[in-house]
Amino acid sequence: MASSGTQFVLVASLALLCSCLAIKVEYDANAIIIDGKRKVIIAGSIHYPRSTPEMWPDLIRKAKEGGVDAIETYIFWDVHEPQRRKYDFSGNLDFVKFFKLVQDAGLYAIIRIGPYVCAEWNYGGFPMWLHNTPGIQLRTNNDIFKNEMQVFTTKIVNMCKEANLFASQGGPIILAQIENEYGNIMEKYGDAGKKYIKWCANMAVAQNISEPWIMCQQNDAPEPMINTCNGFYCDQFMPNNPKSPKMWTENWTGWFKLWGGRDPQRTAEDLAFSVARFFQTGGVLNNYYMYHGGTNFGRTAGGPYIATSYDYNAPLDEYGNLNQPKWGHLKQLHEAIKEAEKFFTGGIVETKNISTYVNLTHFTVNATGERFCMLSNGDNTGDYTADLGPDGKFFVPAWSVTFLQGCTEEVYNTAKINTQSSVMVNKHSHENEKPAKLTWAWTPEPIQDTLDGNGKFKAARLLDQKEASGDVSDYLWYMTRVDTKDMSLENATLRVSTKGHGLHAYVNGQLIGTQFSRQATGQQMVTGDDYSFGFDKAVSSLKKGVNVISLLSVTVGLTNYGAFYDLHPTGLVEGSVLLREKGKDMIDATGYEWSYKVGLNGEAQHFYDPNSKNVNWSGTDVPKDRPMTWYKTSFKTPPGKEAVVVDLLGMGKGHAWVNGRSIGRYWPTQIAETSGCDPHCNYRGTYKDDKCRTNCGNPSQRWYHVPRSFLNKNADNTLILFEEVGGAPWNVTFQVVTVGTVCANAHEGNKVELRCQGHHKISEIQFASFGDPRGTCGSFSVGNHQADQTVSVVEKLCLGKPSCSIEVSQSTFGHSSLGNLMSRLAVQAVCK
Repeated sequence: MASSGTQFVLVASLALLCSCLAIKVEYDANAIIIDGKRKVIIAGSIHYPRSTPEMWPDLIRKAKEGGVDAIETYIFWDVHEPQRRKYDFSGNLDFVKFFKLVQDAGLYAIIRIGPYVCAEWNYGGFPMWLHNTPGIQLRTNNDIFKNEMQVFTTKIVNMCKEANLFASQGGPIILAQIENEYGNIMEKYGDAGKKYIKWCANMAVAQNISEPWIMCQQNDAPEPMINTCNGFYCDQFMPNNPKSPKMWTENWTGWFKLWGGRDPQRTAEDLAFSVARFFQTGGVLNNYYMYHGGTNFGRTAGGPYIATSYDYNAPLDEYGNLNQPKWGHLKQLHEAIKEAEKFFTGGIVETKNISTYVNLTHFTVNATGERFCMLSNGDNTGDYTADLGPDGKFFVPAWSVTFLQGCTEEVYNTAKINTQSSVMVNKHSHENEKPAKLTWAWTPEPIQDTLDGNGKFKAARLLDQKEASGDVSDYLWYMTRVDTKDMSLENATLRVSTKGHGLHAYVNGQLIGTQFSRQATGQQMVTGDDYSFGFDKAVSSLKKGVNVISLLSVTVGLTNYGAFYDLHPTGLVEGSVLLREKGKDMIDATGYEWSYKVGLNGEAQHFYDPNSKNVNWSGTDVPKDRPMTWYKTSFKTPPGKEAVVVDLLGMGKGHAWVNGRSIGRYWPTQIAETSGCDPHCNYRGTYKDDKCRTNCGNPSQRWYHVPRSFLNKNADNTLILFEEVGGAPWNVTFQVVTVGTVCANAHEGNKVELRCQGHHKISEIQFASFGDPRGTCGSFSVGNHQADQTVSVVEKLCLGKPSCSIEVSQSTFGHSSLGNLMSRLAVQAVCK
């Protein structure tokens, strides 16, 4: 009885403590109200599985330093429940730990349960067992699916409750999301879709949490769901309930990268413009998707053809480095927004058009008479000088927004960048030494069983790859036997029609060809979501009598978006397999009995594990350009704390592991299109994902992230590569990512800070001019006017230091002969 009483007192005390720490989250049309305080929220997406637990604190800290109030993340069903009712929340899947770190940093959190996530994630985050459940239909009014969705959603909510993660329990979570972008495709599902979305709302409410629920891209979201906006711009969006706050759940900071695609870039000026316009027009919550994109480890990349890097041109790059000037420019924007918070959430608002593209929004706090103004210029070519009478005249560049404290003082303009720009470089950890030459061993992928036609199960038809394989591997073998007794074997060809994404064809053990639905040469490009292609190759290995055809079908990430995307076929299903002679079909093997085998023998026998006893490595006669080959080497951990990457130039296509942990697919032979890049990107005008692209004519991804937590501190590391198409490992090297060059192009009246990374210091001032300098970082030139002592002043302030601060003013540099015009400082420096 005494023990029971003690337990009761302890439980009661904990309950009282939680109630004291409880945070009440409410809202109206103009604010998120947290414990009675009216707020606008700046949030940023950081997906916990796209980084590592060791990276999380640093990512969260940098987000907070950048002015972010809340961290938003999806919950990824497929990795948490890879088999029905068998769960995994370990390592970088420990979202509870992630949210607790968010709270420890003093930030809020937004949980997007979905559980469909899109996110360029394999199969949109749905586990394949769900698709293969008899009678199920995904994302519609189907009882089997709804039951599974409710079970998973309830589990996640209960885990959050047990860890006291909701704000009402004293935790960080202030908002929760159910479903995801369903409104974009709901029409295709008819009445069943409408019933489903109502069920989603009711199911969410039944989870009995106190925090508001949101639905993004759902204009008919049932109350009490709050519908929100996703896109590059959401200033014109209005929620379907006039009492709901205007929220932007995905402000796309860039875009994702495809194998064979160029690098997406969205300028800091345009991103800031979109945010400022959103808050000028009544916005309450802006979330950057992504604030840190990270890495698609393992087979998590979706698409198809989503690259391993998920950098997204976010404010924090793939490795967690500051992406400057984007990070710094947004930080200053967030400071301006917070200065105006009381006006946004409780002021009297009046907007008037003062020119064709220029709007003035005037905010007033009645109780104090305080004022705040915003001037927006939506013209994509013409600058504008706004005459506000006694408040003054203000120059507003094209496609920009100006914040005016007291309506009389400019405190921020979205087009005027006054923060550092950083040029990142990949370099060897010892700059003056050649990289250590790696010693390689190899072993062939054992494929004789499949070349002989021996599989694990059979079917008298061509199966869908994702269904037959359960998506546990990129690879599925299709094998059959054909009798060529009626063929002359002259000019024989094998014709295969497949839904993609790649095919390796063998006849009687001989590789006759390899083909992918998106070729590195760019000669065969994918149209829309159609990844099907025809394979047609000559066959010289046929013989009279029985022949074995072995087809290895390859996926490169499963479709993650669209109506009924889950039904998109993969592999040879709905295709055909024909042997032809002199242009005529001789044997149609489509309906033959086919033998199947899922995955590679090397995968099953854990060749990627350095401690595997199932593989015999050879250090002699290491081959080059040999398909279906495993390579192994050891390497030292690069010193320091900078991000580590492995340069795989020279390899073909495959998968990489470091110390047994997957760093994802690699494919450096996929070359980006040679045209369509813009080295002098104009931020003005509406952004689309194909604007301002870079990296034309180069490998889509040459370097691959190796998190430092994957590396051994006091022992050698092991890199293992599975090479699918053939490559040469001799040039593989490990490098670190650091700041190579720092630049600034700041207006007079601002302070510029130049900062190197790690142990590096500013070793050279390559350019410095205070006046009217021209150009951008990497191509600065002196204008018509400049202060004579600019270079010497900057050298005195910065040389030999890891960082330096420069007041951009005439008192620092002297007069620049510009008269009454405002001068600028352009600086370019080297970090070593």
